[in-house]
Amino acid sequence: MKILLKKLRENAIMPTRGSAYAAGYDLYACLEKDVVIRPGETVKVGTGLSAAIPEGWFGAVFARSGLSLKEGLRPANCVGVCDSDYRGEYIVALHNDSETERTVVHGERIAQLVILPFLEAEFDFAEELPDTERGEGGFGSTGK
Repeated sequence: MKILLKKLRENAIMPTRGSAYAAGYDLYACLEKDVVIRPGETVKVGTGLSAAIPEGWFGAVFARSGLSLKEGLRPANCVGVCDSDYRGEYIVALHNDSETERTVVHGERIAQLVILPFLEAEFDFAEELPDTERGEGGFGSTGK
């Protein structure tokens, strides 16, 4: 699959994969100056890129496990959804879950983009839903 990218700033970096079998493409911070994120704070960090994802697909922006585990930084919305018709800059709202200020620098890997298929659905109201063995059990009702 080919995805067209547009550089919105000259210093934007092409997404890359960390290994041949990696599902996610690392997104890089595109900054003119370092960004400091205080504990509990959320800051929008641009990538300097926009994309044309094919119809029937979308981009899911996930945390990078190393960044979230080692630095306490993760996307504030946990998973970002980039629809196929969106043409604006890919921006990651990074939240600092740690108790220490964190600094993001230009070229730092800030999230990962996974391209996923989109399934269109129709919704209808119903008076009743089909029964299942589980029924209304939720929030740990099937075990730990």
